[in-house]
Amino acid sequence: MAKEIRTEILINATPDKVWAALTDFNQYPKWNPFIKSIKGDVKVGNTITARIEPPDASGMTFKPKVLAFEANKEFRWLGHLFIPGLFDGEHIFELLDHKDGNTTFIQREKFNGILVPLFRKMLDNNTVNGFNQMNRKLKELVESE
Repeated sequence: MAKEIRTEILINATPDKVWAALTDFNQYPKWNPFIKSIKGDVKVGNTITARIEPPDASGMTFKPKVLAFEANKEFRWLGHLFIPGLFDGEHIFELLDHKDGNTTFIQREKFNGILVPLFRKMLDNNTVNGFNQMNRKLKELVESE
């Protein structure tokens, strides 16, 4: 069973400014309402530790593998609940350069696994709300600099 959630927001800043804020993981606790921390050496192939706290849901810490980390363009990881195949999430941050000083920030996640149907309501509500809250805070942060 598969499911994808996708959110996006237009940020009035260049991709390098958005990327700098998105990848300054030490600052996440100060501004990010959804992803509270990312720790570890963020490089393709490495495992990192991430903590998410969706609105009105229990937070969780997990250890995803970095699939892509391309400056000013994309950051992607794959995480699993317990073991692969139960509930897997490929989280993707993408930056689209409009070449006019604006960037579209896209945050999406592809979920796969036998437990996805059990979490559908939470994904449609809490997770989408968490993505949107983070997107708005990232926009505020970058545009206020």
